[in-house]
Formats: sequence, structure tokens, C-alpha cells
Amino acid sequence: MLLGAIADDFTGATDLCSMLVRGGMRTVQLIGVPGPDVPVPDVDAVVVALKSRTIPAGQAVEESLAALKWLQAAGARQYFFKYCSTFDSTERGNIGPVADALVNALDCGFALACPAFPTNARTVYLGYLFAGGSLLNESGMENHPLTPMTDANLVRVLSRQTEGTVGLVPFVTVNQGAQAIRDAMTQLKERGRRYAIVDAITDEHLIAIGEAAANHAMITGGSGVAMGLPANFRRQGLLSDAADPGALPMVAGASAVVAGSCSRATLAQLGFARNHLPVFEIDALATPDAAALSEAALAWASDKIGGKPVVIAASAPPEKVAALQASLGREQAGALVEDAVARIAEGLVARGVRKLVVAGGETSGSVVGRLGVRSLRIGGEIDPGVPWTLASGRGPDLMLALKSGNFGATDFFLKAFRVLEA
Repeated sequence: MLLGAIADDFTGATDLCSMLVRGGMRTVQLIGVPGPDVPVPDVDAVVVALKSRTIPAGQAVEESLAALKWLQAAGARQYFFKYCSTFDSTERGNIGPVADALVNALDCGFALACPAFPTNARTVYLGYLFAGGSLLNESGMENHPLTPMTDANLVRVLSRQTEGTVGLVPFVTVNQGAQAIRDAMTQLKERGRRYAIVDAITDEHLIAIGEAAANHAMITGGSGVAMGLPANFRRQGLLSDAADPGALPMVAGASAVVAGSCSRATLAQLGFARNHLPVFEIDALATPDAAALSEAALAWASDKIGGKPVVIAASAPPEKVAALQASLGREQAGALVEDAVARIAEGLVARGVRKLVVAGGETSGSVVGRLGVRSLRIGGEIDPGVPWTLASGRGPDLMLALKSGNFGATDFFLKAFRVLEA
């Protein structure tokens, strides 16, 4: 194993895996902290997917350190802490506390932090994170139901979460290439900075950042900054060219989509799908009972499974999310929706669905847990950051696509199944 990664949610993990496969690395995603009896896959990279983005910081740290210990025992040469390209976190973390714990455990003293992913319109300039043409706190992320982002300045955001200090490698330096970035990070470390937010507005910047970090024990960021890592291993003679690192066997069965994300991108994708596919929307505010919501959805779907892909959504615009949270409380509202969607996914699989798209990071974690998935072999991309995977666990093998709420083109739900037919 060359790269061992820890991701704070399941869709983020598949996003990173997809980037590594694109770079020629055979990659497997493991669900949850692997036990001592889990064999080390014969691949170039392993990404351990945790559901740690919104849990208490102490628990997130404990799980992340356990994952690191397994990856170290498995022989990884470099480590990666993956979080969302929108730097999703609360004022208390969990990005800072987890990064601190990993830096301390590896005794490396320093790590870069770069969530940029220009392909999906996430860029960092002078330390400010932009989503499209808007500052993060004006992009809709300020309304996120679990991790509202109200400050776009990542130096400030991370500084509030870490015991260390945070510096910046600005655009003017990044634009000069890998050596200039490497020198700037070395200087920041020598001045006692624990982290460096690194600007990036193009893929070329990300490749240069990855090259500059070739000898870093740990890298933190979104999947974009992993773009330059496979070439580092190749230059060191450690990575050969695989014929097709994303080749997967086909699984026969019906197709479905379940969505829990309330992001603008997912809401637009659902709007498009309504004109082409059968769509059922559950209303958690009207029926705040996960079992009843899932029973109604599955009753609707039962005579439609096997035809066109069926779409079942718990997604809602900000005003409905706010109303549900006001009625039940933020945590209870989120737990209700996740439980309902996970029950629905389980019911769909029991009824013959074998090709399943899940929209939303927290939703994906709940669905994967409910289905008993233990590992994902990463295949080709549907859209940037979202691959099909072969999911294995206690139930039947599935073709599973875990989509971050913010990712994918407007026609994503249709495109996903067309990709399998190509």
C-alpha cells in the first residue's frame, strides 16, 4: 500500500478514491475502522471511510486515530485526511481536532490544508474559499442543516479549531510552481505554523501542490489535492501503470435513487429527474416517523421497480428544513431523515434493486451502514468526484454510487445509469 487515507464521510471517501483511480492507483474504500482481522487489500491505496464529520469531536478523533493505526500496520507510506471541498465543520471542529491528533500521532509537526476542487467550482484565493463565483458563506452553505459555514476565510476557520497556528501559501507563490510551494511550506513550518492553507484555482495548482508535498507524512484537504500524488509514487518507481484500475464486473438488477441531501445541486437534480423518472418525495414534517415514511415510500415503489429507475427523496428546500428542525431539533431532524432513507434503501435492495445511487454524505453513511456494506471497489466516474463502485458486505453485491450533495451535473440521476449501459 502506498497511500492510506481517512475520510470524514462516505461520499468524500469515494470522491477521493475516484481521484486516485483516475491517476492510475488501484483503490479500495473500507467502511468504518477496520478490525484486526480485516485483510489488507492488494491495491495501491486504501481509503477508510468514517462517519465522523458531525459526531462529537472526541469520538471523531478516537475513530480517526484507530483508522490511522490500522493503516500504519498495513504499511502505508503516506497518509491523507480527506474532508469536504466546502470545509464542512462547526466552530468546534471536527477538521481541526482530527488533524491535530493525526499530526501528533505521526510526529510530523506540519500539514497543508487545501479543500480546492476547481472542476466542481471550489477554489481558494488568499485563503478564502469560493463555491462557484460566491464566497462560501454566500453560496448556500450558510444554510447547511448540520454544518452551516458562515465564514469563508479558512485561516480564521481552522485557527478557531486547532491548538496550533495557521499560515497561508498565497496564489502568487502557488502560481510559481512546486518548488516555490515547497519552500513556502518549509518556511511556515520553521516559523512554528502547524498548518498552511494553500491557495488553488486551477488543476495545475493542485498538481503542483501534490508534487510539493511528495515527502510530507500527511496531507489534508479535499480530493482535488490528491490529483498530484500518483505521479509522485510513479516518479519514485513505486507505482506501475495498471491496465484499467477502475474495471468492475457488472451486477444485474433493478435501479433506484435515494436522496437525503438538501444542497442546491441535489435539489436541481431532483427537479430535472421529475420530468424523466418516477419520483416520490417523503415529507418528514408531516409524518415525523421513520418507519411510516419508509413504508409509504416502499409501497409506492413496489410496482415500479424493474422499469425505469425509481427516485425516492427526503430532500427539501431551506425553509422546509428549518421548519422540521424547529419542530424536532436539529439533531433529531437529521437523524429522522437519515433513518427513513436508510430503511428505504434496505427495502429497495430486498425488492431486487442492485444498482443504487445515494445522494448526500450523511445519508450515504446511514445507507451503507444499514446495508452492511464493508468495502467498495472503485470504478469509473459518472461525474467528477462520483464513481460507480462494487459494494460488498453481508448482503448481495451492489453497484453503488455515493454522491456528495453538492456534486454532479443537473442530469446526474439519469446519467448514472446510462454510464452502466455504455
